[in-house]
Amino acid sequence: MEFETEKMSNQLPPLTTCTVAVIGLGYVGLPLAAAFATPAACVRTAAPLKRRVIGFDINGQRLAELRQGIDRTHETSSEALAAAELLEFSSDPAQLAEADVFVVTVPTPIDSAKRPDLTPLEKASATLGRALKQRRSASTPVVIYESTVYPGATEEVCLPILERESGLRFNAAESGEGFVCGYSPERINPGDTEHKLTTIIKVTSGSTSESAAWVDGFYGSIIVAGTHQAASIKVAEAAKVIENTQRDLNIALVNELAIIFRQMGIDTLDVLEAAGTKWNFLPFRPGLVGGHCIGVDPYYLTHKAEQLGYHPQVVLAGRRINDGMGRWLVEQLVLELARSGQVIAGARVLVLGLSFKENCPDLRNTRVVDLIEALRRYGMEAEVVDPWVDPKEAEREYGLAVQVEPPAAQRYAAVVAAVAHREFAAWGAEQWQLLLQPGGLLLDLKGIIPRELQPLRL
Repeated sequence: MEFETEKMSNQLPPLTTCTVAVIGLGYVGLPLAAAFATPAACVRTAAPLKRRVIGFDINGQRLAELRQGIDRTHETSSEALAAAELLEFSSDPAQLAEADVFVVTVPTPIDSAKRPDLTPLEKASATLGRALKQRRSASTPVVIYESTVYPGATEEVCLPILERESGLRFNAAESGEGFVCGYSPERINPGDTEHKLTTIIKVTSGSTSESAAWVDGFYGSIIVAGTHQAASIKVAEAAKVIENTQRDLNIALVNELAIIFRQMGIDTLDVLEAAGTKWNFLPFRPGLVGGHCIGVDPYYLTHKAEQLGYHPQVVLAGRRINDGMGRWLVEQLVLELARSGQVIAGARVLVLGLSFKENCPDLRNTRVVDLIEALRRYGMEAEVVDPWVDPKEAEREYGLAVQVEPPAAQRYAAVVAAVAHREFAAWGAEQWQLLLQPGGLLLDLKGIIPRELQPLRL
């Protein structure tokens, strides 16, 4: 998008005292809302930041917990919530009209056919458009999207909805007649205590040169690591999807290597350890690839490419490999059980971990469910233990009963270390052995089971 020539500097909201509405209070939205609502000195200018923040979400239970200082995602501590003195929570769409700046952080999943599902984004844009219509402020409202989309989605999907519902014009210069837009992709890594919101460089963009500078200053006021102002909204959108596509392809490579090395009788982790002694070898590990971003974002990119008449090969090949890992792993387990004389049908298997990554309660797009489904196809009984996830959420999302710890005195034909939660990684050899019946096998997807137990490894 070419920057418009209109000058809006006098009409955009005051940078340090504007009222901000954050729409969607999940893994991304809540840390952002808390950061903006915490009185502090601007990172760039040292000017005092006093922004009222309306944290909006349609989940009443979520809001009730947050008002008590409880964040079930563990991304925002009770101390951080307490420090966010200017943060208020609401499920009333009418209250959004009080804001000057609107930040949309709703999820952007894929459907069962691996196609982008923009329904949450469309609904949020419609709600936001109606709020824009009710605003009485003289400032030009700024709408910023953080949800992951394909390049062009903000302009092609969201902006027409905003215009239709608000009656305002995109990039209109006249006071009270238009709005401007920005895009700043989220980069939060769930469960990562080192790389947090303010310590990750923030990519920013805007629909005009004036709004781009404003959006960059808006985020730059709280982001200690600094910002990068992208050339356009489309560039910022594209940067986000290729970050995770690159990682997805690198993992697909080592997953395919694991399949090859399995045929050769070589331990893949041993190979990677040896290869990793070279200074420029990238330390990717094989395994299940899930989560709301890495297993989803490539499909947003390929969807748009196919709309334009190009059929991606490399990206989709990587996705096929990664999507098939759960099934392949179970096939290897079944082969080894059969060789050891175990009866497959009715065999009980303990699966340790359900979240998509270690030390994190996030169940979004976890691919452990692929492994469980494959076990059941072979007539095996899968039991799941995960001390991090919400059992009610696991039941609601996947129909799975999850226990906090393994049942006492229970023995299994196989135990699968699917997620490297610190609780499992701390076990000694004896604890692993106590879970197995005679002739039982250990399947280690994360390299946490003691080698002397000779687990089946990638």
